[in-house]
Amino acid sequence: MIKIMTIIQGIILGILQGVAEFLPISSSGHLAVAQNLLGLQNVPMLFDVFLHVATLTAVILFFRRQVWELLCALGRWITRRPLSDKIHGSSGLTRTDEAARKTVTAIILATIVTGVIGVVVEKKLSELPIKAVCGGFVFTAVILIVSSLIEKKEKRKGIISSEGISWKQSLVIGLAQGVGTLPGISRSGSTIAGGLLAGVNRADAGEFSFIVSIPAIIGAFILELKDLGSVSSEIGAAPVVAGCITAFVVGYASLSWLMRIIRKGKLEWFACYLIPAGILGMIFLK
Repeated sequence: MIKIMTIIQGIILGILQGVAEFLPISSSGHLAVAQNLLGLQNVPMLFDVFLHVATLTAVILFFRRQVWELLCALGRWITRRPLSDKIHGSSGLTRTDEAARKTVTAIILATIVTGVIGVVVEKKLSELPIKAVCGGFVFTAVILIVSSLIEKKEKRKGIISSEGISWKQSLVIGLAQGVGTLPGISRSGSTIAGGLLAGVNRADAGEFSFIVSIPAIIGAFILELKDLGSVSSEIGAAPVVAGCITAFVVGYASLSWLMRIIRKGKLEWFACYLIPAGILGMIFLK
């Protein structure tokens, strides 16, 4: 069987995944557009998931301290050890045992909400026309602008949360992440926007957006493992490996840059790219 993807094409898609997974511009949407422009037809969904797992590795490495503290908090919770008043000195998500336990609860609730939405829309993802995907770029731009305006207004009123994520906030974030599973709509952008709309401060919303993606991506990977045979026969190992390595390296750099942008509150700047890109895509792509 003739392979449908070359190593160079795999690297190109890996670069796009590494950049677009963390910057709020939709990695799935850009992968769909790139595959359309490169003439790649019928690429198994599992290939995209492999690239997401590569960038997931970058997330775990970048937030390794927070992830470890959350796992420790979960372990103490399971073994029913009492809460500690010790200040860990990490982010608001894991600054204390109480904040870490709230964050673990929030991750579980958000993942459940995202999972339900993902199961409902999973069969429709591959059926979306490319013009609808480009329309998702414009939608992402709108939610980035709206959430930024609301966040700044709430900050002036002094009602921004700075200690963990509440269960109500986690439901909003889970819903936003579920919407972000649609191609063209940025998962990171919609999840961060959901956190800001729910009253979470920028730094915590950014960190939580990426940490909560860990179980979501692992779940998607497990669901798509049924296509492992088609990835091997139709794409081959070399493009997959090349794409994943590239996605990891580029993704780590992009994540480091984005966290600085989030702290400065400049996410709405990405709308300057998303709106024209979405409009041009809806006009010219078929």
